[in-house]
Amino acid sequence: MTSPFAGPPALPFNTADSNATVRDVIPRDDVNVELGKFERPRKHYQSYYTTREANDNMRYCPQGIHAFLRAYYHYKSADWKGNKPFKLSSFTASELAKMPTYYIMDRDKGMAETVADVMPAAAEIAACKWLTEDELAVYTAEYTRTGFQGGLQGYRRVGARFAADLQTFSGRTIDIPSMFIGGKSDWGVQQNPGAFERMQGTSCTQMVGAHLLDGAGHWVEQEQAEQVSQLLVAFLQNQRHVR
Repeated sequence: MTSPFAGPPALPFNTADSNATVRDVIPRDDVNVELGKFERPRKHYQSYYTTREANDNMRYCPQGIHAFLRAYYHYKSADWKGNKPFKLSSFTASELAKMPTYYIMDRDKGMAETVADVMPAAAEIAACKWLTEDELAVYTAEYTRTGFQGGLQGYRRVGARFAADLQTFSGRTIDIPSMFIGGKSDWGVQQNPGAFERMQGTSCTQMVGAHLLDGAGHWVEQEQAEQVSQLLVAFLQNQRHVR
């Protein structure tokens, strides 16, 4: 769901006359340097999430965790009408900067300040049936108790640092039935250019469906819970009949 699997990084061949480079590994550092040179300096959200200040910025934000989470969920959902993703031509600063600020942030802002600018109105909050205030209160209580660092640790394994380990699996594919589900309003499907296509064409050899659902952004399993459940049940039932 949400993040297409493009396969493990390729091994660097044909390096007799040039230095070996790791392909298919996102060059976060290089991109951030270029993003920082813009007239309006920017930064990649995944790089920001690896920094020490990210956890405290969200956990102790001025608006409080509940308001922060409400704005964050709203901003990355189909409810925010600015989410109209399209294919990016390359993983370059100029292309990435076309995405909303929850992915390509202003350099001088943390995530708390970024989402505060799009806090939904009271009427929008009341109309949000896929994440009610009572449900969000559970999230608020838990993140207040634990902070965000546990989840943020996952971003520290992105990029060239761990590429050598992943290259052990270079050329391997997923050869059992698989299915992808995402939201039509989710930039997460498009943020790594070509990944959605590689997943269907080469990385997964028995992909039976790639579904992008109307009325869903990044939180597809919440925004369109019934559709997701129906797709999963049908997928599992079909595999049972095949066997």
